[in-house]
Amino acid sequence: MPSTTTPPRPGDSYVQSFARGLEVIRSFSAQAPRQTLSEMAARSGLTRAGARRILLTLQALGYVETDGRAFSLTARILDLGFAYLSSMPIWNLAEPVVEALVESVKESSSAAVLDGTDIVYVMRVPTHKIMKNSLGIGSRLPAHCTSLGRMLLAGLSDDEVRARLDASELKPLTRHTLTDPATVLTRVQQARKQGWCLVDQELEEGLISLAAPLVDASGRTVAALNLSGQANRTSAKVMQDTLLPPLLDAARQISALLAVKGSA
Repeated sequence: MPSTTTPPRPGDSYVQSFARGLEVIRSFSAQAPRQTLSEMAARSGLTRAGARRILLTLQALGYVETDGRAFSLTARILDLGFAYLSSMPIWNLAEPVVEALVESVKESSSAAVLDGTDIVYVMRVPTHKIMKNSLGIGSRLPAHCTSLGRMLLAGLSDDEVRARLDASELKPLTRHTLTDPATVLTRVQQARKQGWCLVDQELEEGLISLAAPLVDASGRTVAALNLSGQANRTSAKVMQDTLLPPLLDAARQISALLAVKGSA
């Protein structure tokens, strides 16, 4: 995973038009699934003429469609995300392990990687809906207040963790959310030391989550695996006592698969 949150500075090898095209794609979201040309230009920081050229190019390639007024992404855009997942076949190998874990403990499980100040879901095996917002592959959440995020941050040096926390918007999502960078760093250090992480209702009221690292043959944390439960059914202490052992066992199994894959 990247060791810094600072992107490379534009130079001779920097293709500005390509970067602008990615900004246009990234401007689409659940809050803005359809955009007019003016809205697109405003959201991506481009001129109307520049946004129009990029949109028409994406339309010609089949990634964007329009009704004559507003633009939206097509299903073909999923090819870009699938390219990442298909280039990492470990997730196909790990899925049976995660499914067996979910079947055993009757709680939802997810795997995620770190991207800047966020985590990005690369696998999810749900049992039932436990969050207000549904999550799927590609969903993003802040790293600082999630068990997956803190476990992934634990794989970095303290200096790198501080840099990511400085770049994060540490706003309270619930009355339990930790927003002091020094306190979050302490929790990250604790997760690093003990090899697992528990976050109690910091992301969403009623949601408790446990996470464990997934490491490669060199011992580097490349992803994290979690189990999520509801506070009104299971307390944090009970989750730690009953769910942590099977979670750690599943994480070890997947890490072993990573090690074999890396040495192949």
